[in-house]
Amino acid sequence: MRDWWKGAVTYQVYPRSFQDSDGDGVGDLPGITARLPYLADLGVDCVWLSPFFRSPMKDMGYDVSDYCDVDPVFGTLADFDALVARAQDLGLKVIIDQVLSHSSDAHPFFAQSRASRTGEKADWYVWADPHHDGTPPNNWLSVFGGSAWTWDARRHQYYLHNFLTSQPDFNYHNPAVQDWALSVLRFWLERGVDGFRFDTVNYFFHDRLLRDNPADYRDKDRPEANPYGMQYHLFDKNRPENLTWMERIRGVLDDYGAAAVGEMGEAHHAIRMMGEYTAPGRLQQCYSFEMLGDDYAAGFFRDRIQGFFDGAPQGWPMWAFSNHDVRRHAGRWTAQGASTEAVAKQAASLLLALEGSVCLWQGEELGQTDTELSFEELTDPQGIAFWPAPVGRDGTRTPMVWDASPNGGFTTGTPWLPVKPPQRARNVAGQVGVPGSVLEHYRAMLAFRRGSAALRGGRTRFLDLPEPILGFLRETDGERLLCLFNLSPQAVAVTVAGASGPVGLVLASETAAQPVRLGPNAALFLGATSDTRVTLA
Repeated sequence: MRDWWKGAVTYQVYPRSFQDSDGDGVGDLPGITARLPYLADLGVDCVWLSPFFRSPMKDMGYDVSDYCDVDPVFGTLADFDALVARAQDLGLKVIIDQVLSHSSDAHPFFAQSRASRTGEKADWYVWADPHHDGTPPNNWLSVFGGSAWTWDARRHQYYLHNFLTSQPDFNYHNPAVQDWALSVLRFWLERGVDGFRFDTVNYFFHDRLLRDNPADYRDKDRPEANPYGMQYHLFDKNRPENLTWMERIRGVLDDYGAAAVGEMGEAHHAIRMMGEYTAPGRLQQCYSFEMLGDDYAAGFFRDRIQGFFDGAPQGWPMWAFSNHDVRRHAGRWTAQGASTEAVAKQAASLLLALEGSVCLWQGEELGQTDTELSFEELTDPQGIAFWPAPVGRDGTRTPMVWDASPNGGFTTGTPWLPVKPPQRARNVAGQVGVPGSVLEHYRAMLAFRRGSAALRGGRTRFLDLPEPILGFLRETDGERLLCLFNLSPQAVAVTVAGASGPVGLVLASETAAQPVRLGPNAALFLGATSDTRVTLA
């Protein structure tokens, strides 16, 4: 089915942290293969593998030195082929990360590019002369701190790196770079992958004139912890040429019946840009960081979701509440006073009821929280650079917890990041088959979504309700559902007219009589009609 991705649920696996099969303390591809039955039983449709390519690992695999091979720490190409074959046997799709906007400085192409201004690869990366006073060509900043330009004594020029100095940016204004990138996609498609997740999808092109970015137009009371957020990134990324490049990528995807999702790393107009990048003939799906922050309010979700479909009626979003780059939502959203488990279960109900595709981050189905780490335990260059705040990404990347043993069943060796007691307490073995557990709630909610035409493909019509109530209808020709959520730790009563009894899951709600009581962090799904109305009791 060519549109298998539409409404699908993808589960993100961080290979370094999912399952170690050889006792070296680092997860690997055979370990993932051994755990694929767990994901099939969970009820997801697709597995997304974060980078496993050859790399110096200065940014944990997002600095690639060979795009067509597996890093030995994760296994071999044969191990990858075995993983894909096992996933196919289990009915799971596989998509893999592609980190194509930049490479590692250990990539042979960069060695050739920096060696000479006239060589074959001279123009494969972004090089620029200094100002007459020796300073960088403009004010662009690196996401990981400092200037986005580093001086190279071989060429007597600066090279661009939006991230680490060891992650030089490719020059996509060079058609040869585009052709090479497409050949990488074909290499993995020929090995049987079903598609890709494109890292930093809006970073491929830079402004040829190297114009300075303006200051962020939004007023700020004080400087941000990371100065990168103090610029309005008009010229170092988000260039219009990106959209034409998406169309070239789509041509390759269509040749194989494959699909892709793009990561929209942008603080301004991200929802609008998601629509642009998923317009017909471009990527099938896109996600942004809009829902990966601290906002957990009815108006916020309503505005973002409605805003996407109003602005891009032919586009398609992928929604996620957590991933490998942000703090886990079960911890982020408990500040309002609810328990971690209550928020985790409600968030699952909400996320899996949204129109679009969905991505789950490994461990969120356990209600997993971030690990508190000391500075000495950090490996993340972002966390180290900005210590103590922002805290970086290691806390969300600690190993998957399979049981209550000292290393959580992840490894027989010393794990690359520690498995600490608060995380070990939320493990698979302790929740599987346990009524009311977060894991069993995810399994039930995934089954509910999979069996509901309205949840997988129906359109959304939001109801005009006050905080903290989020209500919407999901509608297809054959099914109409009313979805109600109380996004607070206090009970709320509503009157519901024109609806039938509960359909699927009921979470912390009483529906036997009017008014309907929505308990703390409640979720409720009712059969609905075209005349369904909800009012505050």
